[in-house]
Amino acid sequence: MKKKVVIIGSAWPLRGGGIATFNERLAKQFMDEGHEVIIYTFSLQYPSFLFPGKSQYATEPKPRHLTIKAVVNSVNPFNWVRIGKEIKKMVPDLVVVRYWIPFMGPCLGTISSIIRKNKVSKVVCIADNVIPHEKRPLDTLFTQYFVGQVDAFVTLSEKVQKDLTLFTQKPSATVVHPLYDNFGEPISKLEARKNLAVDSFDPIILFFGFVRAYKGLDLLLQALGYLKKQGKIIPTLIIAGEFYDKKEPYLQLIEEQDLINDVIVKSDFIADSDVRNYFCATDFVIQPYKHATQSGITPLCFHFNKPMLVTNVGALAAMVPNNIVGVVTEPDYVSIAEGIEKLYALGETHFIPAIEIEKKKYNWNQLTHQIWDLIS
Repeated sequence: MKKKVVIIGSAWPLRGGGIATFNERLAKQFMDEGHEVIIYTFSLQYPSFLFPGKSQYATEPKPRHLTIKAVVNSVNPFNWVRIGKEIKKMVPDLVVVRYWIPFMGPCLGTISSIIRKNKVSKVVCIADNVIPHEKRPLDTLFTQYFVGQVDAFVTLSEKVQKDLTLFTQKPSATVVHPLYDNFGEPISKLEARKNLAVDSFDPIILFFGFVRAYKGLDLLLQALGYLKKQGKIIPTLIIAGEFYDKKEPYLQLIEEQDLINDVIVKSDFIADSDVRNYFCATDFVIQPYKHATQSGITPLCFHFNKPMLVTNVGALAAMVPNNIVGVVTEPDYVSIAEGIEKLYALGETHFIPAIEIEKKKYNWNQLTHQIWDLIS
């Protein structure tokens, strides 16, 4: 039966990384199931002083076949009321609100509260985080306000599910992060390396995504330095992603660890059209996080059949059976160094048959079915 669905969160023309990609792919899934979908995204997502990157806006064209309205202003309460009334009047069957940072609590909470006054629309939150990675004053107050305006919750890890219970006992469910399958099909390693102008035959590992302190890039650089000091041949590391921390300390660490000739830094935002080149060019993807909830990098690895190293934090290890689709280590540089050695000792082809099996678990219809179940 055709339903009317509204998704509120990052989407084009914002380049919100994994969150925008997720929301657009979720919209496509609802549409494939026969529903009418509108995405409400931000005309202003972050004030410039709160945004650590170079630009908030995408350079690629609007996704085809999606209806997207860039009208939400995250800091203007008059806008929240107007948008809330607009969606309330539409009387959608379902409103999916994406929540990832407490800063958005007042905006998204107010909009959700107004929508629910039509007594028909159900509001479901997909929560990436409930307790943020980087804490700020008023985090708890903003999150408490937001969760009070929502009917039900979907979390993407048991860690976030546990955190959610500190704020509410409303209906909730945990769903594994679906597979990102909208970056094109895999290409050969040779073609990908040619596209990136990197050596066709060198061992290469990849650190992908925004660089933030909790993601542990410093641990990875120390791990490579540790291996090199032992006289071992190390893979070339490609760092592909914009620095949301100061870049200079990482460059200094590269120099201190004698890795200047072993690290390639691509510090611009990686366009969607280039994502597959980076994943297909690498032997292994390294996620050396110091703490985490879940990661959108793992579903990308599954899509491109790339074995990975993850640290045993948050829900990362739950998605990566150890020594089967990748290697799980502790979040310290010695353990990460040993994990990199194990990856190469086992070899890329050791992991791929299991990855092909494992990734079948991560279907988008599991997420949409769970959402409908929560509000039925």
